[in-house]
Amino acid sequence: MTRILMVATSADRMTPGTEPTGVWLEELTTPYYAFRDAGAEVTLASIKGGAIPVDQRSVNADGENDASVERYLKDEALKGEVASTLVFTSIDPAGYDALFLPGGHGTMFDYPVSDELARLVERFDREGKIVAAVCHGPAGLVSAKKADGTPFVAGRRVAGFTDSEERAVGLDQAVPFLLETRLKELGGKHEGGPDFAPFALRDGNLVTGQNPASATLTAELVMEALKDKVA
Repeated sequence: MTRILMVATSADRMTPGTEPTGVWLEELTTPYYAFRDAGAEVTLASIKGGAIPVDQRSVNADGENDASVERYLKDEALKGEVASTLVFTSIDPAGYDALFLPGGHGTMFDYPVSDELARLVERFDREGKIVAAVCHGPAGLVSAKKADGTPFVAGRRVAGFTDSEERAVGLDQAVPFLLETRLKELGGKHEGGPDFAPFALRDGNLVTGQNPASATLTAELVMEALKDKVA
């Protein structure tokens, strides 16, 4: 059975300051259900363990959410998993085929400063496994290195929440850096579609998506990459 490890943010505040943040729920639920419905086993973990903070801006009234979020709101089992995760460093990555990093602004505050996450990305990459991230999830790639010591994203096609999207949501001054700019500074070949429209791409074993609307495409490309490895 295909096994996928999802590591979510544990950051519930934009620091410095008190602006609430967390995971953008659609970016967790859409790939989670896509993978599970395709027959994969999914392990949900987080940077610090415990409850994954959910950005409340990503949850609307019943009936007004993305289909995967509506499904989640009625799924006591998954809600239980989100409320009580293992710290990702306690999980042996050896048996997993892919690493998936959902986004949300929280990731901008704890993904880049986690040496352990950088090493996990590096390990999956060097073992020829799938590394995937959506929206702000690629913040988990910026500190990782290739075997030769160069940035993980250098020379690779990569997508992520764009600078124009960050300005459009009014949080360009709240985040520690602009993700698109940082990916480019590290030598990534950043690509993007129109603001807030679905866009995802695959560069070998690296799969990235631009924004919440890209979660489905990102998950589909992960499954495509996994099938290619089996073929």
